[in-house]
Amino acid sequence: MKLEFGYGNGVMTAEIPEKNLLAVLQSNPVEHPRRGEAAVRYALEHPIGKPRLREIVRPGQRIAIVTSDVSRPMPSSAVLPAVLDELYAAGADKRDITVVFALGSHRRHTDEERRRLAGERCFQEVRCIDGDPDDCVRMGTTSRGTPVDVTRVVAQADIRICLGNIEFHYFAGYSGGAKAILPGASSREAIQSNHRLMTSKDACAGKLDGNPIREDIEEGGAICGIDYILNVILDEHKQIVHAVAGDAVEAHRAGCAYLDTMYRTHIPRRAEIVLVSQGGAPKDANLYQTQKALDNAKHAVCKGGTIILIGACPEGLGSVKFEQWLTEAPTPHSMVERIGREFELGGHKAAAVGMVLEDARIDLVSDLPDDFVRRIFLHPQPSVQAALDAALQRYGAGAGIIAMPYGGSTLPVAEG
Repeated sequence: MKLEFGYGNGVMTAEIPEKNLLAVLQSNPVEHPRRGEAAVRYALEHPIGKPRLREIVRPGQRIAIVTSDVSRPMPSSAVLPAVLDELYAAGADKRDITVVFALGSHRRHTDEERRRLAGERCFQEVRCIDGDPDDCVRMGTTSRGTPVDVTRVVAQADIRICLGNIEFHYFAGYSGGAKAILPGASSREAIQSNHRLMTSKDACAGKLDGNPIREDIEEGGAICGIDYILNVILDEHKQIVHAVAGDAVEAHRAGCAYLDTMYRTHIPRRAEIVLVSQGGAPKDANLYQTQKALDNAKHAVCKGGTIILIGACPEGLGSVKFEQWLTEAPTPHSMVERIGREFELGGHKAAAVGMVLEDARIDLVSDLPDDFVRRIFLHPQPSVQAALDAALQRYGAGAGIIAMPYGGSTLPVAEG
């Protein structure tokens, strides 16, 4: 069987023996009753665990709407008009509303980026600003010791509304919900304290209950106080196919359950060989972004197996700190040990690669120089077909193969 994998602005192909192919993981077929703005407005009209937003807000209250920054696929410009209409229906004044882009540990936006993220109508009607991780208010501390430091304009608001998209997250379980506050609108100290929990085996994609990072996030959100969330679920083309609104936990759980129907995919067993791609540009611009597909693929590969990671990475590794950790490490395991001692953003992605290497070999098909790929503990391959042929030689004629053309979206779950 011939399969295509997105690679930069093109594709790479491989001929896979059908007798070896255990599964090709795609999104599950789901009929979506509403899409786009219709889904958003329906969610606001049918909130989960809360009254309608217009019944909660009072005239004169200061309102902070926290939404994602430019590094996330959240289509804020498609969501904010419906939220503003709901607030105006409650009697809110435009001058009392601030849209806050949750930077987390990322760079500040340009004015043009803020305009594009918010959409022209929202940008013209209300104040749109970046959160400031250096100007936070300490609102408490979680039971795990994470300081609840929230960017000042959000901490001092009377009403806090959190927007976001829900997708699998490699250590928080899922994105969305209270994640807009912690890490989104938090200080660097708070982010590092929360993220140091990532080495727990329970901090993994698709897991909520018992996940120490997600529990810490939601405890921080409760200490801050989240009045409302509006989260969307996107298809592979980043179009809205579902939305949930209401309570920060109840509505989020409902959104996660819907995501599962789309992207949680069952496999008969773990495979000796897993071929995985992010789906091409822009998601494979660098290894920092491509790592997301790698982390989902680890749930499909058997111990001692090989993950063939397919990503052009024309921008290299995508993070100075990520590169430092990978190139300075004497062994893959040393990065896992290091993250437990000294958490650093960027380094956490290197540790995640190290955790995969504990159980599997990683072959990388990319534009990165071969010597550099070897230096970061991966095995360079010139093409998907060459990587597959070599892996079949290693594991023999009975090797099982799983293909993940959209590895960042699909989460494999082995039967039993």
